[in-house]
Amino acid sequence: MRSSEPAIDSVRAVLPRTLDPERPGQVQVSRPSDALAAKRITQNAFGTLLLGLAGVALLVGGIGVANTMVISVLERRGEIGLRRALGAGRRQIRWQFLVESVVLCVLGGVSGGAPGLLATAGYAHVQNWPLVIPATAILGASVTIGVLAAVYPAVRASSLTSTEALASTWCTPSA
Repeated sequence: MRSSEPAIDSVRAVLPRTLDPERPGQVQVSRPSDALAAKRITQNAFGTLLLGLAGVALLVGGIGVANTMVISVLERRGEIGLRRALGAGRRQIRWQFLVESVVLCVLGGVSGGAPGLLATAGYAHVQNWPLVIPATAILGASVTIGVLAAVYPAVRASSLTSTEALASTWCTPSA
């Protein structure tokens, strides 16, 4: 039997006595909406958990890329100093490190997303579900993380003067 949402509780109270007046305790009344609500709550919790895990993975990846870019700036001080001495401006140095970081993140996002995409496609195929994965989500997240991870190293690299960078590279005492 179907009833409107506000009348469910009153119908639930009357229905067993109406269907079997002699044994109303034998009639079980359940609401499919209860099962659907529980399923929806479970799906929302599971989706939130996966979203949280994805956020942690992006954070860890971003920190890794930022550390890689900081080390890259430290190791390439000579190159930065030489480029600055030859006329490269702060903006060009900044863009170099930003582009390197974005390329690194896009390559990492695509190589990390490919196994996930294949696993999702395989599972969707087994379950006879349509496959819906927005490729822009993977690329958008990769580019965003790449830019955010490169801001500090790029600014740090562009703030070096040519004399600072060259002096710190070639004038350090050897052990």
